[in-house]
Amino acid sequence: MNAENKAAWILVATTALAGLGWIFSKETIQGLPPFGFVGLRFLVASICLLPLCFKQVRQLTLQLLSQAVGGGMILAFALLSWVHAISISKTLGEGAFIVSLSMIIVPIIAWLLYKERPKRAFWISMPIAVSGLAMLSLTDGWNSSAGQIWFLANACLLALHFNVNSKLAQKIPVLLLTAIQLCVTGVIALIASAIFETIPTHVETSIWGWFALSALLATSLRYVMQTLGQKGCNPGNAALIMLLEPIWTVILSILWYGEQLSRNKLIGCSLILLALIFYRTDGKLLKFVKRPSSQ
Repeated sequence: MNAENKAAWILVATTALAGLGWIFSKETIQGLPPFGFVGLRFLVASICLLPLCFKQVRQLTLQLLSQAVGGGMILAFALLSWVHAISISKTLGEGAFIVSLSMIIVPIIAWLLYKERPKRAFWISMPIAVSGLAMLSLTDGWNSSAGQIWFLANACLLALHFNVNSKLAQKIPVLLLTAIQLCVTGVIALIASAIFETIPTHVETSIWGWFALSALLATSLRYVMQTLGQKGCNPGNAALIMLLEPIWTVILSILWYGEQLSRNKLIGCSLILLALIFYRTDGKLLKFVKRPSSQ
């Protein structure tokens, strides 16, 4: 198995951990304030990684450190919007598909930041994705919930972080970059929690169990694997593989919470997935579907 294939399988495993992370997080915030949970989760995760990359700190210049911290700040605001959306949303699967739109927003950010023009498939995929997002809001008339808006804000911030992190991973060792960004996210989230939330006087033991799973598996291990996979995999292939996350989330949400999606929401999720696959395959999916009928 060559290096790129290994990186691809690492990303597949990453999406499974990410899907589990939605469940771990939803369970944990039943007993911990959302911002406080994110702060503790990412700070603990960074502390777990620090011993593994302590020697690499000496290689950092002040400029690279500031860039890594900047990337961490973007990740922090992305995660705060995400956990707030989870705390007020009733459906995880729908939220996961909205967040997956970040992969289509990525080329827009790359165009603005690095003058990299989106490919032709983007201009076809975008209206399909927007149609899917609209279908998610179609219940009794057009009605976008607050959770959907916050999930969309999260998608935009994740797209920005994806672009920035891909560049940083080429200059800073993976473990060190991950540890710095997780630490920055933890500190910012704890500050936000101190300002906006009330600390509970008692937390059930089971909540701390969910927290441990979230911090160690869905954060420390997941972000190391994601950064490692991004570094060794073609960006287009990496983004396509990351589309598995909402699928995992929907499956796990149905199994764990008995979540049910309405017909409109199923259509919306399907349109978003179709748009993402079409974009990441440069329209090859459509050619594949047409090919049998021409024979």
